[in-house]
Amino acid sequence: MKEKIYSILPHFLQNCMIVMYNVLAYKTRYGGKYKRYRRENQNNSTLSQGELRAYQAERFKKFIAFTIEYSPYYKETLGDISNATNIENIRQFPIINKEILRQNIGNIVTTQDKNAIHMKTGGTTGKSLEVLFTPENMQERYAILDNFRSRFGYELGRKTAWFSGKNILTQRDIKKNRFWKTDFIHHVRYYSTFHIKEEYLKYYVEDLIKYQPEYFVGFPSTILEIAKFGLKNGYTYPKGVTKAIFPTAETITPEMREAIESFFQTGMYNQYASSEGAPFIFECENGKLHLELQSGVFEVLDENDQPTNSGRSVVTSFTTEGTPLIRYDIGDRITLEDENVTCNCGNKNPLVKEILGRIDDYIYSPENGKINLGNVSNTLKGTRGIIRFQVIQNKLDTIDIFIVIDDKMYNRSVENIFIQNWRDRIGSTMTLNINYVQEIPVEKSGKYRIVKNNIKHLIPV
Repeated sequence: MKEKIYSILPHFLQNCMIVMYNVLAYKTRYGGKYKRYRRENQNNSTLSQGELRAYQAERFKKFIAFTIEYSPYYKETLGDISNATNIENIRQFPIINKEILRQNIGNIVTTQDKNAIHMKTGGTTGKSLEVLFTPENMQERYAILDNFRSRFGYELGRKTAWFSGKNILTQRDIKKNRFWKTDFIHHVRYYSTFHIKEEYLKYYVEDLIKYQPEYFVGFPSTILEIAKFGLKNGYTYPKGVTKAIFPTAETITPEMREAIESFFQTGMYNQYASSEGAPFIFECENGKLHLELQSGVFEVLDENDQPTNSGRSVVTSFTTEGTPLIRYDIGDRITLEDENVTCNCGNKNPLVKEILGRIDDYIYSPENGKINLGNVSNTLKGTRGIIRFQVIQNKLDTIDIFIVIDDKMYNRSVENIFIQNWRDRIGSTMTLNINYVQEIPVEKSGKYRIVKNNIKHLIPV
C-alpha cells in the first residue's frame, strides 16, 4: 500500500515521505542507548591490544551466557560444553552457515518482541534470510559505525550522497532525467542504483557536482561507473568538497579505488560487516584495515577448520542478541596482515591485509544499464522460501534465473514479489526466464557464484 501511494505522489511529496520514513527509522537507530554506546566505543578506541582482548573476552562471556539462556538452539548445542563462556573454548563450538541459520531460525532467535527489528537480507550467496535485532543491538551497531565515520568528520545531518538498493524512482522521474530523491531535513540525497546507463550517467555526474555532498555512502560499483564517466568525458569534480567515501556491500579492487578517488578527489575508506550483523572491519586514514575486537570474534580457518593466515572468515558477533551469530561462516575470505606490520593511526586492533569477499560481477539491462551485485542480491528482499538462486546472462536482452526453493514456504505470491524485484532493476523489456531446479552447482574452484555474466564483451563501454 505504501509503495502504491508513493508512486502516485508528486516529486516533492515523495521526498516528504522519505523524510518521514527516516524520522521513524532514526528514532530507533539513534534513540535509547545510542549515545552511551558512542561514548563507550569511543573510549575503547584508545585501548591497547591487550586491553581490547580483555574487553572482548568479557563481552564474549556475557553474550554466550545470554544466548544459552534465551536461545533454545544454543541451549541445546552449547549447554553441555564445559566453561562455554570462556573465549578460549570457542573452538569447541559448532560452526554454522547461512543455510543452517535459515533452517533453524525459529529456535535460534531469542526474542519475539514486537519492538524487534526485522532485517531481510539477500546476500551474495543467493540465499534468503530474515533475522531479528533488538533495538539496543541496532543502536550499538550504528554507534560503532558512526564512530568510524566520525574519524573523517561525518555525523548525521552532514550533506551526503547515498547509493543503495532502494527503488525510489517513477517513470516521471526517468522522463525528467531525475535519478534521485532528497531527505531535505537530514541532508541526504538518495541516488538510484537501478539506472546506471551510459545515457543517464551525465545527469548523475552533473547533479553531484551541483549538490556537492560532503560524504558518499553506498555501492562502490555504482560510484565507479559515475567516476569513470566523469573522467572519460572531461568533467571536473570540485576539489575539497567531498571529505570521504564509505563503500558498502561489495569488494573494493585497487582499480576501483584509483578511479573513484581520482575523479572525486577524496579518499575512500572501507567498512566491512553484513546485514545479518557480523562484527566490523574498518579502514583507517592510513589505509590499514583493522579487525574491531570490541564488536566480536574473528576466526580465519582453512578447509579443515584449523586457524590459518588466509582463509574463511568465521565470526561471532556481540551485537546480535536477537539472532545470535556464533561461529558463523559468513561466506567471505580474509587474509590477516603479518604480525610485525603495525599502524600508527592510534587504533590498536589487529590488521587485515585483504578482504576477499563479494565477487565483482553484474547483470546488464539494455533499458537500465548495469545491475550490480548488491542490487542482484537484494532481489530476495520481501521473499521467503528461496533457498538459493543464480542468474546467468548469455544474451543482451535475456536473463535466466535458476532457483532452489523450499516448497513449504515458497508460493505464487513469493514468486510475484521476486519477479517484481527483478523488474524494478532490469526494466520491463528484457526476457526473464525462471527455472526451478533441485541443485545449483559450484564452480571448479569450489566457489558459488550468484551471477554469471557471459556477455560482458557485448556491453557498451
